[in-house]
Amino acid sequence: MFLTILLLSPIFLMFTFKEEHYHHFWKVARILAKVLVYGMGFRINFEADQSIQPDKSYMFCPNHASLMDPFVLIALSKNPIVFVGKKELVKIPVFGFFYKRVVIMVDRSDPESRKRVFKMAKKRLQNGVSMAIFPEGLVPTEDVVLAPFKKGAFSLAIEFQIPIVPQVYYDCKRFFSWDPLKGGPGIFRVHQHNFISTKKLTQDNVEDLRDKTFDIMNTALLNDKKYMKDTNRSK
Repeated sequence: MFLTILLLSPIFLMFTFKEEHYHHFWKVARILAKVLVYGMGFRINFEADQSIQPDKSYMFCPNHASLMDPFVLIALSKNPIVFVGKKELVKIPVFGFFYKRVVIMVDRSDPESRKRVFKMAKKRLQNGVSMAIFPEGLVPTEDVVLAPFKKGAFSLAIEFQIPIVPQVYYDCKRFFSWDPLKGGPGIFRVHQHNFISTKKLTQDNVEDLRDKTFDIMNTALLNDKKYMKDTNRSK
């Protein structure tokens, strides 16, 4: 992973200087993501209940199961996506340099940082660019099916009147675990559920929207027998 990012760094640098180059950057990012996912012995089995339109913006909300999650999402999406992520990842060598140039960073303990996210998101949500936030805000431990969702993704989706795209990742944690003694090559199953509209919703509806999205994704995980069996979870 580190070597691939290092080799492609000159191209990343060229396409991260200006906002209008982001579509070109995304094409390179997808190449990187596919090299990482397929080069490490993984495959993706993608099922979508509803398809993305190329000229619209969306709020992607996948569950957070592994370090591979962002690369899976990037590999799947032809449309450019801007991630909102934690500022702590800037510290990762090489990766952090580009991370801070293309990701909207947020410090959840700082109210001013949250305001900055709204400002930058408004600037970037143009020409079919979408956003992605892992609503759990962390990678939960293996005994947790789905951690409670934070409000940020849903507040932004309502603010910009863009639909929520729930994506369920069943296998990333199992095949690319934080435990170096676990994992191995395999198929990442991804289910993209029907979009959840935010039209006519206001900030008073944030919690309802959050809970609706959580219920859809949590039910999908609990009802997947392979997921529950292979991760030694029980309802």
